[in-house]
Amino acid sequence: MELEAFVLAEQYLSEVEAAALETEEQTEQFRLRYLGTKNLLKPLFDEMRNVPNDRKKEFGQLCNKVKTTAENKFQEAKNILDRSKLNQFERIDLSAPGEPMQLGSRHPVALVMEEMVAIFERIGFSVAEEREIEDDWHNFSALGTPEDHPARDMQDTFYLQNSTTMLLRTHTSPVQVRTMLNGKPPIRIIAPGRVYRNETISARSHCQFHQIEGLYVAENVSFADLRQTLTYFAKEMFGATKIRLRPSYFPFTEPSAEMDVYLGLETERDQRLTKGTGWLEVLGCGMVDPVVLTSCGIDPEKYTGFAFGIGIERIALFKYQIDDIRLFFENDLRFLRQFRSANVF
Repeated sequence: MELEAFVLAEQYLSEVEAAALETEEQTEQFRLRYLGTKNLLKPLFDEMRNVPNDRKKEFGQLCNKVKTTAENKFQEAKNILDRSKLNQFERIDLSAPGEPMQLGSRHPVALVMEEMVAIFERIGFSVAEEREIEDDWHNFSALGTPEDHPARDMQDTFYLQNSTTMLLRTHTSPVQVRTMLNGKPPIRIIAPGRVYRNETISARSHCQFHQIEGLYVAENVSFADLRQTLTYFAKEMFGATKIRLRPSYFPFTEPSAEMDVYLGLETERDQRLTKGTGWLEVLGCGMVDPVVLTSCGIDPEKYTGFAFGIGIERIALFKYQIDDIRLFFENDLRFLRQFRSANVF
């Protein structure tokens, strides 16, 4: 038994050294035979108990040599095969027809937002962006709505967990506040972005939506400047030739107004959208309250300004004749693919 064990070990060593590992299949068969879970070397090591004590060391060294040689040979062959794969170039048939590439879809809200931004940029407004998580002072107090102000009831707010001062912004007006705090008049910006309010989700309202707010602060800014700016916007965005401003209330503007654009009553769609009046409500606006200017370190005796805010989803619903605001946020590809080739207005 002793002689047979030594002969078998020498035989396996010769086989390992002579094995040709040129292909992946040969290399895998080699691994299974000598290094796998049921390899030939395991029974060889079991023969150690049949070898006399004075030759156990010699036999153990021989068995280890067989195993080490097999491991080294397998690893070397595997490295060579891996390198050859990296050096192989895929053959390309240049005469084959190209594979069609699917065009991505622009989100309707993004399309409308970009069009609005472009309109105001053409008359000198620059884009300002800021954080969506705000503190209470920038979102409310600096805009003339202290803690006990009833105007806070107009906006149901998402506060961060375990915080009474940090919140998800309810409008993009904090962008205007931070711009006025960090700069000096003249200031002429638009602030596009997403806002959040704790509202019941339905076909006409959502807990998240997008706004574009505008701010112009300089010397001798008047309500006439506001009306002229909004008239230009209505003509560029809707093709409307008439607007009207109705008295309204906002905590941070005085006087305040709602703007309607005249669409007419020529089509059934116009009848439905305007509820038979021909007028469509579009945005809120007004002159910046002197209290807000003072909070932001601007002298209300020297400077005046106007501000306006537009709900982008509202305009997108009108532009694309969509009847459910929830479609904008559900990521339904059947809906989004309709805008694959949509161009900016």
